[in-house]
Amino acid sequence: MMLQLTINGEARMLSECVSVADLLDQLGLDRQRVAVEINSVLVPRGEQVNQRLAAGDHVEIVTLVGGGAPEAPPPDKPLVVGKFTFQSRLFTGTGKFTTLELMGECLAASGCDVTTVAIRRERLVDKQGRSLLDYLDLKRLTILPNTAGCFSAEDAIRHARLARELLGNLNNPGANWVKLECLGDPKTLLPDPFATLQATEQLVKEGFQVLVYTSDDPILARRLKAAGAVSVMPAGSPIGSGQGILNGNNIRIILEYLKDGDPDYPVIVDAGVGTASDVSMALELGCDGVLLNTAIAHAENPLRMAWAMRYACEAGRLAFLAGRIPRKMYAQASSPMDGRITAAR
Repeated sequence: MMLQLTINGEARMLSECVSVADLLDQLGLDRQRVAVEINSVLVPRGEQVNQRLAAGDHVEIVTLVGGGAPEAPPPDKPLVVGKFTFQSRLFTGTGKFTTLELMGECLAASGCDVTTVAIRRERLVDKQGRSLLDYLDLKRLTILPNTAGCFSAEDAIRHARLARELLGNLNNPGANWVKLECLGDPKTLLPDPFATLQATEQLVKEGFQVLVYTSDDPILARRLKAAGAVSVMPAGSPIGSGQGILNGNNIRIILEYLKDGDPDYPVIVDAGVGTASDVSMALELGCDGVLLNTAIAHAENPLRMAWAMRYACEAGRLAFLAGRIPRKMYAQASSPMDGRITAAR
């Protein structure tokens, strides 16, 4: 004898079932993994053996849907800048920390492979006679010398030459590159475009791999790449301002121009980062990395912020590679619409 039931909205003819438990067995379902309603009344698992079914009953059988996560994210290609290859896309500075010990802890927490050092007499040895270099893991870190504080092409070139000599004596691979800054104004610390381009051209001629700090001007960025810079580093906002990325559209245009026909050309946001979300935004835009200093060193808790920057860099990169969903005007349910229980009568 057949029994007519409505199961999950579909009319079904089944061999006669005495109980809910019989029905689940007939359907091949594990009673521990489903919940059952009969005519909109929940039937607990302990009562399913005794709950009889009748012709015309409406049965809802539901389970959980969703998915898990892999133990590790999918592999990503490393960051390549000139002749250098790195796993971390976060570059950090060494300035403004209250102690050299804190600086070292924050660099380790950030997971960076590269740290920047300005070439200054007062930066090499502190008031206690300790060298900055003693607190840097030179076996792990590649030092990126920085011409910070230079307001002319001549001064920047001079600093780069001194840095190459110093790091060459230390056998650090950072001797072969330089982060070029040619500032145009002491109040805004924005770059002088003419001096920046002039210094880039000269340093490239001298065999330097030049990572060049610039504004978010796409035309200048294109000129600097054409001059031989191995990486163009547009400012998100003025140095140390903590304003984040003020003009995301210009950064997008820079990415479009510099990666046209050269998708792996590294564009690294430099300056203006204030917190972890700024780092994530830069990577989500498609930038290849971020260089920061003040955002960690001047945070209320620099060590926590170093960890935050590390994770934000990883999250932003993953989000970019994953591809964000399009923005829509109206809602779209995240839970599946199919398989819903029927409305209560």
